Amino acid sequence: MVVDAYIKAQKLNPRTDPRHRIEHCSLVNPDILRKMQESSTIATPFCTYVYHHGEKMPFFGEERLKWMFAQKSFLDYGITSTGATDYPPGPFEPLLGIQSCVTRTDSSGKTWGPEQKISVEDALKLYTLNGAYASFEENIKGSITEGKLADLVILDKDPNAVDPHTIKDITVERTIVGGNTVYEK
Repeated sequence: MVVDAYIKAQKLNPRTDPRHRIEHCSLVNPDILRKMQESSTIATPFCTYVYHHGEKMPFFGEERLKWMFAQKSFLDYGITSTGATDYPPGPFEPLLGIQSCVTRTDSSGKTWGPEQKISVEDALKLYTLNGAYASFEENIKGSITEGKLADLVILDKDPNAVDPHTIKDITVERTIVGGNTVYEK
């Protein structure tokens, strides 16, 4: 329904780069994915939902579980997706969001919708380049590139080199904003 409205709005009042978004983007299917692809709609799913709310997953049913927080499907359809949280009502935990996208496990270790798992590299991109793109800020942030803001964190471990189920335990050693250290452990 939302994607249909975006498509209709774009036909009635075309914009060259609308970057419409669906916040939470919890449940999709192939028809919705095709429409999102056609309209270049950005998916902004709540990445830590599976981890924090695994006990609720059975209520959605097996068929729906395949299409919930569908990061792999977004990639397969060429849909830009970001790493989002439920902040401020929920916690802001980007490393847990990355872990959740990679493992699809809840806090008890049970896996939900394993067909939607993505690589660590793809999960990192959700929180960097794709987040910047979704907010029209890809020219100033989202990557470590000359001329962009120097906003970044230094981690104590490489997320690509640890057990994916421990990504959330990686420690932020330093936070740099605008080239200045604003936090150091």
